[in-house]
Amino acid sequence: MAEVHIVGQIVGASGFPQSSLFCKWGVHTGGAWRLLSGLKEGQTQVDTPQIGDMAYWSHPVDLHYATKGLQGWPKLHLQVWHQDSFGRCQLYGYGYCHVPSSAGHHRIRCATWRPLGSWQEQLTQMFVGGGPQLRSPDLIYSGADRYRLLTEAMGTVELELGVITRHFDKYGVES
Repeated sequence: MAEVHIVGQIVGASGFPQSSLFCKWGVHTGGAWRLLSGLKEGQTQVDTPQIGDMAYWSHPVDLHYATKGLQGWPKLHLQVWHQDSFGRCQLYGYGYCHVPSSAGHHRIRCATWRPLGSWQEQLTQMFVGGGPQLRSPDLIYSGADRYRLLTEAMGTVELELGVITRHFDKYGVES
């Protein structure tokens, strides 16, 4: 079987309204993909930047997949959260990006967004916290009903990924 190694890090995030950010992440693949080693989901630590607005996580990503076909190439889905001084967590953004299909080192900037909700929910969010969240996180990368959502753009997450492909030539895939 053809193999793909994804090695790198979730560097950090910037452009969000508040600091004290952390990220929940996961990888989604098609049915022909099998995870041989590594964790397909995780969470970073909270970073509160002292200077600037960039929250640095330097969270490692190390995955090894075997595949029978290219359909369902891996996608990273991200959720950026803010933790306030009372320890309450508030969703600040959803995002996803495809893992590059070419071998080599890649620097990726993933834009994020969040649902807005009604004006009552926005007012409640301003004073109490919380806010609207997706019932099904699959909506982040599927896009089937995403067009119905009222959203706002949030910050970006930076990733550095190294992609290594192996045995693709034996299975008729040219690099």
